[in-house]
Amino acid sequence: MVLTRRFLYLALGLSAVVVVFPAQATLLVCALLLVLIAGTDMVLAGSPRSLRVERVPTTPVRLGQATTASTTITHTGSRRLHGQVKDGWQPSAGARRQISPLELGPGRPAGRGPAGARSAVPRPGAQLATARIETRLRPTRRGDLHSEHLSVRSIGPLGLAGRQVTHRVQHAQRVLPPFHSRRHLPSKLQRLRELDGATAVQIRGAGHEFDSLRDYVRGDDVRSIDWRATARRQSSQGQHLVVRTWRPERDRRVILALDSSRTSAVRIEDEPRLDSGMEAALLLGALAAGAGDRVDYFSFDRALSSQARSGMRGDLLHQMAEAMATVAPRLVEADFSQLPGQIRAISSQRSLLVVLTSLDSGSLEEGLLPVLPALTERHLVVLAAVRDPELDRRARARESAGEVYRAAAAERALIEKEALRRQLASLGVEVVEATPHQLPPQLADTYIRLKASGRL
Repeated sequence: MVLTRRFLYLALGLSAVVVVFPAQATLLVCALLLVLIAGTDMVLAGSPRSLRVERVPTTPVRLGQATTASTTITHTGSRRLHGQVKDGWQPSAGARRQISPLELGPGRPAGRGPAGARSAVPRPGAQLATARIETRLRPTRRGDLHSEHLSVRSIGPLGLAGRQVTHRVQHAQRVLPPFHSRRHLPSKLQRLRELDGATAVQIRGAGHEFDSLRDYVRGDDVRSIDWRATARRQSSQGQHLVVRTWRPERDRRVILALDSSRTSAVRIEDEPRLDSGMEAALLLGALAAGAGDRVDYFSFDRALSSQARSGMRGDLLHQMAEAMATVAPRLVEADFSQLPGQIRAISSQRSLLVVLTSLDSGSLEEGLLPVLPALTERHLVVLAAVRDPELDRRARARESAGEVYRAAAAERALIEKEALRRQLASLGVEVVEATPHQLPPQLADTYIRLKASGRL
Protein backbone atom coordinates (compact mmCIF):
# COMPACT_ATOMS: atom_id res chain seq x y z
CA MET A 1 0.00 0.00 0.00
CA VAL A 2 1.23 3.48 -0.93
CA LEU A 3 0.04 6.70 0.75
CA THR A 4 0.32 10.07 -0.98
CA ARG A 5 0.55 13.65 0.22
CA ARG A 6 -3.19 14.08 -0.26
CA PHE A 7 -3.78 11.40 2.36
CA LEU A 8 -1.68 13.45 4.80
CA TYR A 9 -3.74 16.57 4.09
CA LEU A 10 -6.98 14.60 4.63
CA ALA A 11 -5.65 13.23 7.92
CA LEU A 12 -4.78 16.76 9.08
CA GLY A 13 -8.29 17.94 8.18
CA LEU A 14 -9.93 15.13 10.14
CA SER A 15 -7.65 15.82 13.11
CA ALA A 16 -9.03 19.36 13.16
CA VAL A 17 -12.52 17.84 13.49
CA VAL A 18 -11.32 15.81 16.47
CA VAL A 19 -9.93 18.99 18.06
CA VAL A 20 -13.25 20.81 17.60
CA PHE A 21 -15.30 17.84 18.88
CA PRO A 22 -13.00 16.16 21.42
CA ALA A 23 -14.73 12.84 21.98
CA GLN A 24 -13.69 9.21 21.65
CA ALA A 25 -16.52 8.53 19.24
CA THR A 26 -15.36 11.38 16.99
CA LEU A 27 -11.82 9.96 16.93
CA LEU A 28 -13.07 6.48 16.03
CA VAL A 29 -15.37 7.80 13.30
CA CYS A 30 -12.61 9.93 11.74
CA ALA A 31 -10.10 7.07 11.85
CA LEU A 32 -12.61 4.65 10.35
CA LEU A 33 -13.51 7.15 7.63
CA LEU A 34 -9.84 7.73 6.83
CA VAL A 35 -9.11 4.01 6.53
CA LEU A 36 -12.25 3.40 4.48
CA ILE A 37 -11.50 6.17 1.97
CA ALA A 38 -7.84 5.15 1.60
CA GLY A 39 -8.73 1.47 1.24
CA THR A 40 -11.39 2.20 -1.36
CA ASP A 41 -9.00 4.40 -3.33
CA MET A 42 -6.35 1.66 -3.28
CA VAL A 43 -8.83 -0.98 -4.46
CA LEU A 44 -10.02 1.22 -7.32
CA ALA A 45 -6.45 1.86 -8.51
CA GLY A 46 -5.31 -0.02 -11.60
CA SER A 47 -3.35 -3.15 -10.82
CA PRO A 48 0.40 -2.72 -11.50
CA ARG A 49 0.67 -6.51 -11.72
CA SER A 50 -1.31 -6.43 -14.96
CA LEU A 51 1.57 -4.69 -16.72
CA ARG A 52 3.89 -6.50 -19.12
CA VAL A 53 7.38 -5.00 -19.18
CA GLU A 54 9.64 -5.44 -22.22
CA ARG A 55 13.15 -4.02 -22.38
CA VAL A 56 14.25 -2.58 -25.72
CA PRO A 57 17.79 -3.82 -26.58
CA THR A 58 20.43 -1.11 -26.37
CA THR A 59 23.43 -0.44 -28.59
CA PRO A 60 26.94 0.01 -27.17
CA VAL A 61 27.99 3.58 -26.45
CA ARG A 62 31.40 5.10 -25.78
CA LEU A 63 32.24 6.45 -22.36
CA GLY A 64 31.25 10.10 -22.07
CA GLN A 65 28.50 9.92 -24.69
CA ALA A 66 24.79 10.12 -23.83
CA THR A 67 22.30 7.42 -24.78
CA THR A 68 18.68 6.49 -24.15
CA ALA A 69 17.39 3.28 -22.57
CA SER A 70 13.83 2.47 -23.60
CA THR A 71 11.24 0.21 -21.96
CA THR A 72 7.85 -0.75 -23.38
CA ILE A 73 5.02 -1.20 -20.86
CA THR A 74 1.82 -2.94 -21.96
CA HIS A 75 -1.33 -2.71 -19.84
CA THR A 76 -3.51 -5.83 -19.87
CA GLY A 77 -5.87 -4.81 -17.04
CA SER A 78 -9.44 -3.56 -17.31
CA ARG A 79 -8.98 -0.39 -15.23
CA ARG A 80 -7.25 2.83 -16.05
CA LEU A 81 -3.78 3.06 -14.53
CA HIS A 82 -2.40 6.37 -13.30
CA GLY A 83 0.88 6.59 -11.45
CA GLN A 84 4.65 6.63 -11.76
CA VAL A 85 7.41 4.30 -12.91
CA LYS A 86 11.01 4.20 -11.71
CA ASP A 87 13.87 2.48 -13.55
CA GLY A 88 16.48 1.02 -11.19
CA TRP A 89 19.72 1.96 -12.97
CA GLN A 90 22.91 1.89 -10.94
CA PRO A 91 24.43 5.30 -10.08
CA SER A 92 27.35 5.00 -12.55
CA ALA A 93 24.83 4.84 -15.41
CA GLY A 94 24.16 8.55 -14.88
CA ALA A 95 20.36 8.35 -15.24
CA ARG A 96 19.02 11.91 -15.26
CA ARG A 97 15.32 11.24 -14.60
CA GLN A 98 14.61 7.79 -13.25
CA ILE A 99 11.00 8.55 -12.19
CA SER A 100 8.55 9.09 -15.06
CA PRO A 101 4.77 9.63 -15.05
CA LEU A 102 2.63 6.77 -16.34
CA GLU A 103 -0.85 7.08 -17.85
CA LEU A 104 -2.46 3.99 -19.38
CA GLY A 105 -6.07 3.44 -20.34
CA PRO A 106 -7.93 0.15 -19.95
CA GLY A 107 -5.89 -2.43 -21.76
CA ARG A 108 -8.32 -5.36 -21.64
CA PRO A 109 -11.86 -4.34 -22.65
CA ALA A 110 -14.42 -6.60 -21.02
CA GLY A 111 -16.49 -8.77 -23.35
CA ARG A 112 -19.72 -10.66 -22.80
CA GLY A 113 -19.80 -14.29 -21.75
CA PRO A 114 -22.30 -16.91 -22.88
CA ALA A 115 -24.85 -15.92 -20.20
CA GLY A 116 -24.40 -12.20 -20.74
CA ALA A 117 -21.99 -11.86 -17.81
CA ARG A 118 -18.90 -9.67 -18.11
CA SER A 119 -15.76 -11.58 -19.03
CA ALA A 120 -12.09 -10.69 -18.47
CA VAL A 121 -11.09 -12.26 -21.78
CA PRO A 122 -10.18 -9.54 -24.32
CA ARG A 123 -12.16 -9.36 -27.52
CA PRO A 124 -10.36 -10.55 -30.66
CA GLY A 125 -8.43 -7.69 -32.23
CA ALA A 126 -8.69 -5.49 -29.12
CA GLN A 127 -5.82 -2.99 -28.83
CA LEU A 128 -3.78 -3.12 -25.62
CA ALA A 129 -2.66 0.15 -24.01
CA THR A 130 1.10 0.64 -24.25
CA ALA A 131 3.58 3.27 -23.13
CA ARG A 132 7.26 3.77 -23.91
CA ILE A 133 9.44 4.92 -21.03
CA GLU A 134 12.77 6.49 -22.01
CA THR A 135 15.59 7.08 -19.53
CA ARG A 136 18.45 9.37 -20.51
CA LEU A 137 21.83 7.91 -19.53
CA ARG A 138 25.32 9.41 -19.44
CA PRO A 139 27.61 6.66 -18.10
CA THR A 140 30.56 7.57 -15.92
CA ARG A 141 32.45 4.28 -16.14
CA ARG A 142 33.27 1.63 -18.72
CA GLY A 143 31.75 -1.86 -18.73
CA ASP A 144 28.30 -3.43 -18.57
CA LEU A 145 25.78 -1.34 -16.62
CA HIS A 146 22.52 -2.88 -15.41
CA SER A 147 19.04 -1.99 -14.28
CA GLU A 148 17.81 -4.93 -12.23
CA HIS A 149 14.16 -3.91 -11.84
CA LEU A 150 11.37 -1.53 -12.79
CA SER A 151 9.06 -0.27 -10.02
CA VAL A 152 5.51 0.79 -10.90
CA ARG A 153 3.30 2.78 -8.53
CA SER A 154 -0.44 2.95 -9.31
CA ILE A 155 -2.48 5.70 -7.62
CA GLY A 156 -6.26 5.55 -7.08
CA PRO A 157 -8.77 7.98 -8.63
CA LEU A 158 -8.86 10.11 -5.45
CA GLY A 159 -5.07 10.39 -5.34
CA LEU A 160 -4.91 9.27 -1.69
CA ALA A 161 -3.46 5.76 -1.85
CA GLY A 162 -2.29 3.19 -4.33
CA ARG A 163 -0.35 0.02 -4.97
CA GLN A 164 3.28 -0.59 -5.92
CA VAL A 165 4.90 -3.58 -7.62
CA THR A 166 8.51 -4.18 -8.65
CA HIS A 167 9.01 -6.06 -11.93
CA ARG A 168 12.29 -7.99 -12.01
CA VAL A 169 13.22 -7.41 -15.64
CA GLN A 170 16.88 -6.68 -16.32
CA HIS A 171 18.20 -4.08 -18.72
CA ALA A 172 21.85 -3.79 -19.78
CA GLN A 173 23.93 -1.06 -21.39
CA ARG A 174 27.48 -1.73 -22.60
CA VAL A 175 29.89 1.20 -22.35
CA LEU A 176 32.98 1.09 -24.58
CA PRO A 177 36.34 2.83 -24.01
CA PRO A 178 36.18 6.51 -25.01
CA PHE A 179 39.05 6.35 -27.58
CA HIS A 180 40.16 9.96 -27.14
CA SER A 181 43.29 9.20 -29.18
CA ARG A 182 41.13 8.90 -32.32
CA ARG A 183 42.06 12.51 -33.12
CA HIS A 184 45.62 11.34 -33.93
CA LEU A 185 44.46 8.71 -36.43
CA PRO A 186 44.04 10.91 -39.57
CA SER A 187 47.55 12.39 -39.32
CA LYS A 188 49.13 8.97 -38.71
CA LEU A 189 47.27 7.44 -41.65
CA GLN A 190 48.44 10.33 -43.82
CA ARG A 191 52.04 9.57 -42.87
CA LEU A 192 51.48 5.93 -43.80
CA ARG A 193 50.05 6.92 -47.19
CA GLU A 194 53.09 9.09 -47.82
CA LEU A 195 55.28 6.17 -46.80
CA ASP A 196 53.40 3.85 -49.13
CA GLY A 197 53.68 6.19 -52.11
CA ALA A 198 49.92 6.70 -52.36
CA THR A 199 50.29 10.49 -52.40
CA ALA A 200 52.47 12.93 -54.30
CA VAL A 201 55.08 12.77 -51.55
CA GLN A 202 57.10 9.57 -51.90
CA ILE A 203 59.53 8.15 -49.38
CA ARG A 204 62.26 6.57 -51.51
CA GLY A 205 64.00 3.41 -50.49
CA ALA A 206 61.65 2.53 -47.60
CA GLY A 207 60.59 -1.08 -47.24
CA HIS A 208 61.57 -4.25 -49.07
CA GLU A 209 58.69 -4.85 -51.50
CA PHE A 210 59.41 -3.77 -55.09
CA ASP A 211 57.10 -1.00 -56.31
CA SER A 212 58.24 0.48 -59.65
CA LEU A 213 61.12 1.82 -61.76
CA ARG A 214 61.89 5.49 -62.39
CA ASP A 215 64.70 7.77 -63.51
CA TYR A 216 67.54 8.48 -61.13
CA VAL A 217 67.56 11.89 -59.44
CA ARG A 218 70.23 13.43 -57.28
CA GLY A 219 69.98 12.19 -53.72
CA ASP A 220 68.81 8.66 -54.54
CA ASP A 221 70.59 5.74 -52.94
CA VAL A 222 73.05 4.33 -55.49
CA ARG A 223 72.30 0.85 -54.15
CA SER A 224 68.82 1.17 -55.66
CA ILE A 225 70.12 1.52 -59.24
CA ASP A 226 68.83 -1.25 -61.50
CA TRP A 227 71.69 -1.82 -63.95
CA ARG A 228 69.77 -4.17 -66.23
CA ALA A 229 66.95 -1.67 -66.65
CA THR A 230 69.56 1.06 -67.13
CA ALA A 231 71.18 -0.91 -69.98
CA ARG A 232 67.82 -1.28 -71.71
CA ARG A 233 67.20 2.49 -71.46
CA GLN A 234 70.25 3.49 -73.55
CA SER A 235 69.49 6.06 -76.25
CA SER A 236 71.33 8.28 -78.71
CA GLN A 237 71.49 11.01 -76.09
CA GLY A 238 73.28 8.79 -73.62
CA GLN A 239 72.52 6.46 -70.78
CA HIS A 240 69.74 7.14 -68.25
CA LEU A 241 70.14 5.63 -64.83
CA VAL A 242 67.09 3.78 -63.54
CA VAL A 243 66.41 3.10 -59.88
CA ARG A 244 64.01 0.80 -58.13
CA THR A 245 61.45 2.18 -55.70
CA TRP A 246 60.28 0.19 -52.75
CA ARG A 247 57.23 0.31 -50.58
CA PRO A 248 56.67 -0.82 -47.01
CA GLU A 249 55.60 -4.40 -46.56
CA ARG A 250 51.89 -5.06 -46.16
CA ASP A 251 49.94 -7.92 -44.67
CA ARG A 252 52.28 -8.18 -41.69
CA ARG A 253 51.15 -9.41 -38.29
CA VAL A 254 50.78 -7.04 -35.32
CA ILE A 255 49.97 -8.57 -31.92
CA LEU A 256 48.81 -6.36 -29.05
CA ALA A 257 49.09 -7.84 -25.53
CA LEU A 258 47.44 -5.74 -22.80
CA ASP A 259 48.41 -6.41 -19.19
CA SER A 260 45.34 -6.28 -16.89
CA SER A 261 47.03 -7.42 -13.67
CA ARG A 262 47.44 -5.46 -10.42
CA THR A 263 49.90 -2.94 -11.89
CA SER A 264 47.23 -1.79 -14.37
CA ALA A 265 45.01 -0.56 -11.52
CA VAL A 266 47.39 2.30 -10.61
CA ARG A 267 45.84 5.70 -11.35
CA ILE A 268 48.10 8.12 -13.23
CA GLU A 269 46.73 11.63 -13.78
CA ASP A 270 43.26 10.52 -12.63
CA GLU A 271 43.13 7.64 -15.11
CA PRO A 272 43.88 3.94 -14.54
CA ARG A 273 46.97 2.67 -16.28
CA LEU A 274 44.76 0.05 -17.95
CA ASP A 275 42.65 2.72 -19.68
CA SER A 276 45.77 4.47 -21.00
CA GLY A 277 46.95 1.16 -22.42
CA MET A 278 43.57 0.67 -24.08
CA GLU A 279 43.82 4.07 -25.76
CA ALA A 280 47.27 3.20 -27.14
CA ALA A 281 46.13 -0.26 -28.29
CA LEU A 282 43.05 1.13 -30.07
CA LEU A 283 45.06 3.75 -31.95
CA LEU A 284 47.78 1.31 -32.98
CA GLY A 285 45.23 -1.34 -33.95
CA ALA A 286 43.29 1.07 -36.16
CA LEU A 287 46.53 2.37 -37.70
CA ALA A 288 47.92 -1.09 -38.46
CA ALA A 289 44.60 -2.25 -39.92
CA GLY A 290 44.55 0.85 -42.13
CA ALA A 291 48.07 -0.03 -43.31
CA GLY A 292 46.89 -3.47 -44.44
CA ASP A 293 48.45 -5.45 -41.58
CA ARG A 294 46.69 -8.20 -39.66
CA VAL A 295 46.04 -7.24 -36.06
CA ASP A 296 45.47 -9.54 -33.09
CA TYR A 297 44.62 -8.24 -29.62
CA PHE A 298 44.30 -9.97 -26.26
CA SER A 299 44.39 -8.97 -22.60
CA PHE A 300 45.77 -11.17 -19.87
CA ASP A 301 46.60 -11.41 -16.17
CA ARG A 302 46.77 -14.95 -14.83
CA ALA A 303 44.76 -16.09 -17.85
CA LEU A 304 43.40 -14.74 -21.11
CA SER A 305 40.56 -12.29 -20.38
CA SER A 306 39.58 -10.88 -23.81
CA GLN A 307 40.66 -11.08 -27.43
CA ALA A 308 39.88 -9.78 -30.91
CA ARG A 309 41.42 -10.21 -34.34
CA SER A 310 41.14 -8.63 -37.76
CA GLY A 311 40.11 -11.91 -39.36
CA MET A 312 36.79 -11.91 -37.49
CA ARG A 313 33.61 -10.44 -38.92
CA GLY A 314 32.98 -6.75 -38.51
CA ASP A 315 35.17 -3.73 -38.00
CA LEU A 316 38.37 -4.42 -36.06
CA LEU A 317 38.14 -1.20 -34.05
CA HIS A 318 34.62 -2.06 -32.88
CA GLN A 319 35.67 -5.62 -32.03
CA MET A 320 38.57 -4.38 -29.93
CA ALA A 321 36.38 -1.85 -28.13
CA GLU A 322 33.76 -4.53 -27.42
CA ALA A 323 36.44 -6.88 -26.07
CA MET A 324 37.95 -4.14 -23.88
CA ALA A 325 34.62 -2.96 -22.46
CA THR A 326 34.41 -5.56 -19.70
CA VAL A 327 38.13 -5.80 -18.91
CA ALA A 328 38.95 -4.62 -15.38
CA PRO A 329 42.19 -4.75 -13.37
CA ARG A 330 42.61 -7.84 -11.23
CA LEU A 331 44.69 -7.70 -8.06
CA VAL A 332 46.93 -10.60 -9.10
CA GLU A 333 50.40 -10.85 -10.58
CA ALA A 334 50.60 -11.14 -14.36
CA ASP A 335 51.65 -14.54 -15.67
CA PHE A 336 54.08 -13.59 -18.45
CA SER A 337 55.13 -17.22 -18.91
CA GLN A 338 51.96 -17.78 -20.94
CA LEU A 339 52.94 -15.18 -23.56
CA PRO A 340 55.09 -17.48 -25.79
CA GLY A 341 52.29 -20.04 -25.97
CA GLN A 342 49.67 -17.40 -26.75
CA ILE A 343 51.84 -15.91 -29.49
CA ARG A 344 52.47 -19.33 -31.06
CA ALA A 345 48.73 -20.02 -31.06
CA ILE A 346 48.12 -16.75 -32.93
CA SER A 347 50.91 -16.84 -35.51
CA SER A 348 54.02 -18.81 -36.37
CA GLN A 349 55.52 -16.09 -38.57
CA ARG A 350 57.62 -13.15 -37.46
CA SER A 351 55.36 -10.49 -35.96
CA LEU A 352 55.43 -7.17 -34.19
CA LEU A 353 54.57 -7.93 -30.55
CA VAL A 354 53.51 -4.91 -28.49
CA VAL A 355 53.25 -5.57 -24.75
CA LEU A 356 51.37 -2.82 -22.92
CA THR A 357 52.39 -3.10 -19.28
CA SER A 358 54.17 -1.11 -16.58
CA LEU A 359 57.89 -0.44 -16.46
CA ASP A 360 58.04 -1.76 -12.92
CA SER A 361 61.29 -3.48 -12.03
CA GLY A 362 59.73 -5.98 -9.63
CA SER A 363 57.06 -7.42 -11.93
CA LEU A 364 59.23 -7.34 -15.08
CA GLU A 365 62.35 -8.90 -13.57
CA GLU A 366 60.39 -11.83 -12.14
CA GLY A 367 57.86 -12.22 -14.96
CA LEU A 368 58.70 -10.78 -18.37
CA LEU A 369 62.52 -10.79 -18.51
CA PRO A 370 62.86 -14.61 -18.31
CA VAL A 371 60.60 -15.11 -21.36
CA LEU A 372 61.94 -12.24 -23.47
CA PRO A 373 64.76 -14.24 -25.15
CA ALA A 374 62.20 -16.70 -26.53
CA LEU A 375 60.06 -13.81 -27.82
CA THR A 376 62.82 -11.64 -29.32
CA GLU A 377 64.29 -14.65 -31.11
CA ARG A 378 61.27 -14.89 -33.42
CA HIS A 379 59.49 -11.54 -33.09
CA LEU A 380 60.12 -7.82 -32.91
CA VAL A 381 59.09 -6.85 -29.37
CA VAL A 382 57.97 -3.38 -28.29
CA LEU A 383 57.21 -2.64 -24.64
CA ALA A 384 54.84 0.31 -24.11
CA ALA A 385 54.45 1.74 -20.61
CA VAL A 386 52.78 4.76 -19.03
CA ARG A 387 55.15 7.22 -17.39
CA ASP A 388 54.01 8.88 -14.18
CA PRO A 389 54.75 12.64 -14.43
CA GLU A 390 54.42 12.87 -10.65
CA LEU A 391 57.86 11.25 -10.32
CA ASP A 392 59.44 14.04 -12.37
CA ARG A 393 57.64 16.72 -10.37
CA ARG A 394 58.73 15.22 -7.06
CA ALA A 395 62.30 14.83 -8.27
CA ARG A 396 62.47 18.57 -8.99
CA ALA A 397 60.80 19.82 -5.77
CA ARG A 398 63.47 20.21 -3.05
CA GLU A 399 62.48 23.25 -1.01
CA SER A 400 61.80 21.53 2.32
CA ALA A 401 63.28 18.57 4.15
CA GLY A 402 60.26 16.40 3.37
CA GLU A 403 60.45 17.28 -0.32
CA VAL A 404 64.15 16.38 -0.37
CA TYR A 405 63.40 12.89 0.94
CA ARG A 406 60.58 12.47 -1.60
CA ALA A 407 62.89 13.72 -4.35
CA ALA A 408 65.49 11.12 -3.35
CA ALA A 409 62.89 8.35 -3.56
CA ALA A 410 61.71 9.62 -6.95
CA GLU A 411 65.29 9.79 -8.25
CA ARG A 412 65.89 6.22 -7.13
CA ALA A 413 62.75 5.05 -8.97
CA LEU A 414 63.83 6.90 -12.13
CA ILE A 415 67.33 5.39 -11.96
CA GLU A 416 65.87 1.89 -11.60
CA LYS A 417 63.61 2.50 -14.60
CA GLU A 418 66.53 3.72 -16.70
CA ALA A 419 68.56 0.65 -15.78
CA LEU A 420 65.63 -1.55 -16.75
CA ARG A 421 65.30 0.27 -20.09
CA ARG A 422 68.96 -0.41 -20.87
CA GLN A 423 68.54 -4.06 -19.93
CA LEU A 424 65.52 -4.37 -22.21
CA ALA A 425 67.36 -2.61 -25.04
CA SER A 426 70.25 -5.09 -24.70
CA LEU A 427 67.73 -7.88 -25.33
CA GLY A 428 66.51 -6.20 -28.52
CA VAL A 429 63.31 -4.72 -27.08
CA GLU A 430 62.04 -1.31 -28.18
CA VAL A 431 60.78 0.63 -25.14
CA VAL A 432 58.16 3.38 -25.46
CA GLU A 433 57.42 5.21 -22.21
CA ALA A 434 55.29 8.35 -22.14
CA THR A 435 52.60 10.12 -20.15
CA PRO A 436 48.99 8.91 -20.56
CA HIS A 437 48.12 11.47 -23.24
CA GLN A 438 51.41 11.07 -25.13
CA LEU A 439 51.68 7.28 -25.12
CA PRO A 440 49.19 6.56 -27.98
CA PRO A 441 50.78 8.92 -30.56
CA GLN A 442 54.33 7.96 -29.58
CA LEU A 443 53.53 4.26 -29.92
CA ALA A 444 51.99 4.95 -33.34
CA ASP A 445 55.14 6.88 -34.35
CA THR A 446 57.27 3.91 -33.31
CA TYR A 447 55.18 1.61 -35.51
CA ILE A 448 55.56 3.96 -38.49
CA ARG A 449 59.32 4.22 -37.90
CA LEU A 450 59.72 0.45 -37.76
CA LYS A 451 57.65 0.06 -40.91
CA ALA A 452 59.65 2.72 -42.75
CA SER A 453 62.97 1.15 -41.80
CA GLY A 454 61.86 -2.27 -43.06
CA ARG A 455 62.18 -3.96 -39.66
CA LEU A 456 58.53 -4.96 -39.59
